[in-house]
Amino acid sequence: MKGFQDDLHDVVKRLCEESSYKKVAHRANHDVPMPSIEQLDEFVELCRQVIFPGYFGNSELRPETMEYYIGTHLDKIYKILAEQAKRGYCFECDQMNTDRCPNCDLKAKQEAAGFIKELPEIRRLCSTDVAAAYDGDPAAKSYGEAIFCYPSILAVTNQRIAHALVKLGVPLIPRIITEMAHSKTGIDIHPGAEIGERFFIDHGTGVVIGETCIIGRNVQLYQGVTLGAKNFPLDEHGNPIKGIPRHPVVEDDVVMYAQATVLGRVTIGKGSVIGGNVWIVSDVPAGSKIMQSRTQTSKYDGGGGI
Repeated sequence: MKGFQDDLHDVVKRLCEESSYKKVAHRANHDVPMPSIEQLDEFVELCRQVIFPGYFGNSELRPETMEYYIGTHLDKIYKILAEQAKRGYCFECDQMNTDRCPNCDLKAKQEAAGFIKELPEIRRLCSTDVAAAYDGDPAAKSYGEAIFCYPSILAVTNQRIAHALVKLGVPLIPRIITEMAHSKTGIDIHPGAEIGERFFIDHGTGVVIGETCIIGRNVQLYQGVTLGAKNFPLDEHGNPIKGIPRHPVVEDDVVMYAQATVLGRVTIGKGSVIGGNVWIVSDVPAGSKIMQSRTQTSKYDGGGGI
């Protein structure tokens, strides 16, 4: 009769067969470890402390110590990002293509320095998001309440940090950062999405915003809104073609209520109001008010109504 040690030996052999682990195992390229979730979490929190000083981190911050506080944080942000960006490059590197690897460390440092330069603009954008939350929610008693308590502010701040990294060309790290917010808030915003100022998601849970979305200024979404892709064009081998525009464009001053779904590269015109549970796959003219029909499927057909 086989005992536990025999069973253990059999399981080890099966788990070590190349056919078993080939697609799911990772081997560190050039002895560089994978990006660290713990370090990236610290990176994001340091950024949050710089963007919203006094709300996170040192709550006793004073104007006379502000420069020292910000300076030491930026130094830590730079060091963490330079190391993690380098790990991101090595994670995606083809082991058979080693000619670019000597440049990874230099590129990572340049991108970390470039990110530091983006932080004033990230703070400016985040401050407009806070104003939009306060102005757009009668329950908000202060800017501070929105900064400290609203899941939308957390998720959008992460996305703005991640989007800046995308623009700089940093691999992998931006997606990890937005997924951190996704797991905490239930708000799923791809780091590639372009989002204008004064963006507010009320309640937030279940919101999905795809990679190639373009969102204008002063847009407000409610819980469960999906800005997704209608289909995925395939190449000659049947694989999805990546990097092409496939998500909606939402123009300025649009409001979209709970569970509205917009799919494909369609445009929601400026100033439109999209009602709850509406399903849209065609362009919506500026100034439209689209709401669910009582007698038919809630799909905008491009004819001026439902």
